[in-house]
Amino acid sequence: MEKESFDKLKNNSKERKQDKLKSYFKRCGKETPPFFKKLRLAGLIIAAVGTTVLAAPIALPAVAVTIASYLATAGAVATAVSQAAISDGSDCEEEEK
Repeated sequence: MEKESFDKLKNNSKERKQDKLKSYFKRCGKETPPFFKKLRLAGLIIAAVGTTVLAAPIALPAVAVTIASYLATAGAVATAVSQAAISDGSDCEEEEK
């Protein structure tokens, strides 16, 4: 009995994660507001600078490498978050219903 209820909870959790992932990809396909377009570009530039410093063929101090890794991570996160912003106020999950 307990195993059946555990399996049911596990399947429901898996379905919810897949629904949220579908919702995220739908959001990425919609129109992005101008502010978030600029933020996405800034995030790409920051990630590129961090990656360039990390891939430099010369030996750099540990502080520079650490800062570059933080820049690359922050730029990637800013880009992903700003891509998911949509200009209309509706939520993608509401449109499916």
